[in-house]
Amino acid sequence: MFKTITKRTAMAAALGAFAFAAMPAQADVIDDIKERGILRVAVKADYKPYGFRDTSGAIIGIEPELAQDVADELGVEIEFVPVVSSNRMQFLQQGKVDLLIATMTDKPDRRKVISIVDPNYYSSGTNIMAPKSFGFTQWEDLRDKPVCGIQGAFYNKKTGRDFGAKIVAFKGTAEVYAALKAGNCVAFVYDDSSHVATLEREEWADYEMPLPTIDDAPWGLAVALGETRFHDMMGDMIEGWHKSGRILELETKWGVTNTPFALTMHDQYK
Repeated sequence: MFKTITKRTAMAAALGAFAFAAMPAQADVIDDIKERGILRVAVKADYKPYGFRDTSGAIIGIEPELAQDVADELGVEIEFVPVVSSNRMQFLQQGKVDLLIATMTDKPDRRKVISIVDPNYYSSGTNIMAPKSFGFTQWEDLRDKPVCGIQGAFYNKKTGRDFGAKIVAFKGTAEVYAALKAGNCVAFVYDDSSHVATLEREEWADYEMPLPTIDDAPWGLAVALGETRFHDMMGDMIEGWHKSGRILELETKWGVTNTPFALTMHDQYK
């Protein structure tokens, strides 16, 4: 009896091992990208200098350059897919893109639906851009006034709830800037990093970022849930960017004063 059971067990183990050996390794998104020969990356196309279009219509900026690093590492071509705040996570969930690098704040609820990679690659806070003539000095000055925002931005709710502003949300920054200049809103609530870059342009000389920045928060780069190998690869790449000073280099190249976050991360990993 014992010999019979042992024999059956051995045969089952052998068959199992054979079946396992015969099974192809489970493909993941890295295999798909290499087979396709193209890395598809969700990036902003209206957020200078992090992701925007040049005069030829090509998408350029800090985040597209980071995405190009990933494509080079994989040995494939790159395709930039322009997204806005309200659709960027859906594009990743629906498989329209392989990777998301699109000025997205790292929030706990977002980690439930997409795979945000540690460490964070960037950080920014919330502030407004407004005409100097209004003389805003505190967030409470926005109470009962129309304030422009971007659809899907988490700080719209806070600005309305905590400071009484009446948020007028638009799909993209182009619409917001037009509304701001037309006087349809008194300010634009957005990332301070974007305001700093915009206010350097001559056309915005009469505007300012007058309030103290609040809710400084890290930005998350993300892959689809379950793509463990790609997730781990991106974690290593982000550490490499911080270690080498790549983020600092790109800030300087695109006219951004080196941010405290980028400097701190470089010191941590170098």
